Amino acid sequence: MNIPTERQFIPLNIAVLVVSDTRTEVNDTSGKLLVDRITETGHLVIEKLIVPDNMYQIRAYVSNWIASDAVNVIISTGGTGVTGRDGTPEAVTPLLDKVLDGFGETFRMLSYQEIKTSTIQSRAVAGVANGTYVFCLPGSSGACKTAWDLLIREQLDHRTKPCNLVQLMPRLLEK
Repeated sequence: MNIPTERQFIPLNIAVLVVSDTRTEVNDTSGKLLVDRITETGHLVIEKLIVPDNMYQIRAYVSNWIASDAVNVIISTGGTGVTGRDGTPEAVTPLLDKVLDGFGETFRMLSYQEIKTSTIQSRAVAGVANGTYVFCLPGSSGACKTAWDLLIREQLDHRTKPCNLVQLMPRLLEK
């Protein structure tokens, strides 16, 4: 990780959404992994929710967080596969002002090293909406670990060079 010390760490407010018809607080490993990684890094988890694979419920929670000035980043886990109930990208993508295509492409490239061709089943996406970064990850804890450890963590650290998503935050709402 390329994190110089001349810049100060800026903690962000992050909301975590677990999309699942079967997960509960007791058996949710992916959401717990994300919460642990986020807080270990120094960011703040301001809310964590578990919602069913329902496009309208997903969209409602994500919309509320996007509209809130208190939320800088939303990370969802689950619902990015190809089964009939997987609808997180369909729920979230219409809310995005800009899609970060490189996130999904890079995530699948990194995942290929771990799960080979099964990575084509992932529809991980990311973007920006109302000045809030949104990341939609697969539901497995392995995928969440890959996404956080190899992509998101550094991009949400203001000290990462040559550039990072945090330094762009003041300009996200420019017209």
